Amino acid sequence: MMESFWGRMQTELLNRKSWTTVVELSMAMADYIENFHNIRRRHSTLALLTPTEYETTNLIQLQLS
Repeated sequence: MMESFWGRMQTELLNRKSWTTVVELSMAMADYIENFHNIRRRHSTLALLTPTEYETTNLIQLQLS
């Protein structure tokens, strides 16, 4: 799973731009993880839902049970 994550980040972030400092790169990686990968990117293991959509769906189903 981690190899897949690093591969996606390499393709979607790291191969598209170069950074002048390690701090800039660290901030770009944190932004990618927090604002794209965890929120907007659809995940095949979650039935192609975003993590937010998946959590909302499961919360509603648990409340209905």
